Amino acid sequence: MWRGGGAFSGQGQGGLPFAGIPEELRAHAQRLLDAEPEHPEPVVDFDHRMSVEDRRPFTLRRFFAPHKGAIALALLLVAIEVVTEQIGPLLLQIAIDHGVVAGDGSVIATTAALFVLAVIGNYVTRAGRIAFTARLGQRLLYRLRVRLFIHYQRQSLDFYTEERSGRILSRMTSDVEALQALFTEGLVQMVVQAGVLVFVVGMLFWMNPTLALILLVGIIPPMVLLSNWFRTRSDVAFLKVRDRLADLLADLSENLAGMRIVKAHNRQRHNAVRHRDKVGEHLDANLEGVRYAAWFGPGMDGIGIAGQLVVLVVGARFVADGRMGIGEVGAFVLYLNSLFVPVQHLVQQYTTYQKGRAAIVRFRELFATEPTVAEADDAYDLGDLGGEIELERVGFAYTPGQPVVSGVDLRLDAGEVFALVGPTGAGKSTIAKLIARFHDPTQGTVRVDGHDLRDVTLDSLRSQMVVVPQEPFLFATSIRDNIAFARPESSDEDVMAACRAVGIDDLIERLPQGLDTPCHERGVALSAGERQLIALARAFVAQPKVLILDEATSNLDLGTESKVEAALDRLLEGRTAILIAHRLSTAMRADRIAVVDEGGIAELGSHDELVDLDGRYARLFATWVEHGGHVRQRPGGPAPLHGAGAQNAMFCARGHTRR
Repeated sequence: MWRGGGAFSGQGQGGLPFAGIPEELRAHAQRLLDAEPEHPEPVVDFDHRMSVEDRRPFTLRRFFAPHKGAIALALLLVAIEVVTEQIGPLLLQIAIDHGVVAGDGSVIATTAALFVLAVIGNYVTRAGRIAFTARLGQRLLYRLRVRLFIHYQRQSLDFYTEERSGRILSRMTSDVEALQALFTEGLVQMVVQAGVLVFVVGMLFWMNPTLALILLVGIIPPMVLLSNWFRTRSDVAFLKVRDRLADLLADLSENLAGMRIVKAHNRQRHNAVRHRDKVGEHLDANLEGVRYAAWFGPGMDGIGIAGQLVVLVVGARFVADGRMGIGEVGAFVLYLNSLFVPVQHLVQQYTTYQKGRAAIVRFRELFATEPTVAEADDAYDLGDLGGEIELERVGFAYTPGQPVVSGVDLRLDAGEVFALVGPTGAGKSTIAKLIARFHDPTQGTVRVDGHDLRDVTLDSLRSQMVVVPQEPFLFATSIRDNIAFARPESSDEDVMAACRAVGIDDLIERLPQGLDTPCHERGVALSAGERQLIALARAFVAQPKVLILDEATSNLDLGTESKVEAALDRLLEGRTAILIAHRLSTAMRADRIAVVDEGGIAELGSHDELVDLDGRYARLFATWVEHGGHVRQRPGGPAPLHGAGAQNAMFCARGHTRR
């Protein structure tokens, strides 16, 4: 874009600063910009609910249905292309039998002129068909990619925990590429070659039905048998190829994501061996398909040579008997060659077809996967959220028969800060996920302001409820876009106000590009504390009525933790908040604390009440104080100073002592 009085500026690829267009190239660059057409804003219709069309099995017929007119035009172009391409042998037969043999030069001249027109017509038609079908194929792929991404966006969290990331990526990459090859070349070539077969067979019977019948009776049965043999075996082989490729991509994705752990534990050699095995399995699956193709291609060639021999022997006898002309025999041989050329093309395209067919099967399975957390057809908007939350006899199991939480009864008042503490695996995060409706309870009900979460629209719920995870995720875009993620329409002033509220305005001012500074992938250029503060600023911009914090300080040093806790004080004001706490320094900020153990609520009350109760929390607190925790007073209740015991108190409360 133009900035600063006509100078190009901004960011280059990879987030690098862009110095601007050289003076001598600016006029040319401006002409290019002026010639650019206006592109309207893209319209994407996203709905949490799957439509009737979404629930129908994915087939090519249904996928092509919106483009019936374009497909009909493509078929017309194919028909013209086939006729103009295959009219040559017929013109040759006429020229020989009615021109050369009869000594009529006008017939030769006419057929020659028609042949030239056929060549020109074939060139124009083929060029138009290729351009038209290519554009049609790209539009189909555009629809598929958008539909696939929307389907991924619609899925619930358990889909991503149960499905390997490599398999998810393979649908968007290798499977889409397989359909791209099928749409842009495979199907079109199959139609073209099928049209050639039909035209050629028709011409053979029109010229000499007896010879055509003898020929086809001799070559059709072995062709059918060989084709069926190849089809049944290659089907299995190519499905196996797709499975092995998905495993290969999954292993690659997992290793790239966990590269720090791989290097930290010196697992490079082991992982290389394991990945080599995955590549070997993919190679074996491909070689199996290649072996079948190696038998199929030469077999079809042998049948074609045998057919030519039949035509020459029988055709010579028919010429001697006066039942065929020399031109007809020549045309018959040419058409016979044309009969086997499309067969060879179909053999070459069969691999493309098989890969595309396997991709269609996988897309059908994927599109049949419905989100487990579904929006009801009669769901209504929640309206302005007050923040009152109630869990009534709530139970949940990730695996049937193995409940993680059971019989949970809780009530949170609007504006209350509520903490969940307990040992790892007790069910704290699961309760928070149920409140955010990342999962639906298998038993009981979760309500917000008296509304069952299953009865309200997801948009009205998620726009007023924000979750800040323990490991904040930053996207590979600018800091501004990351902070304004929930509200992209936020102004720079709103974003900077959030930065000041959480105490990172000084960080933004130090950066060379300010809010436009790129975060890079996952925010790797930022410290853990900076990433956490940006995540809190993101929550501040969202202005939620309910805030869920999954231990926002557990991975921070003491200095950064103090800064994050100061930001939390400002963020929690006037909001209902659920804090998943592993440190007492976080839990003691809450109005009430629930001790979660073995999937249920073991104790519930304020900090002072739980200490006086002399139960699990009291032992936890005593252990924390014993290991260096101190308490200072703040308005509204006690707040801890930091100590070594704050990091291991939960471990010690289970009856263990760190040495």
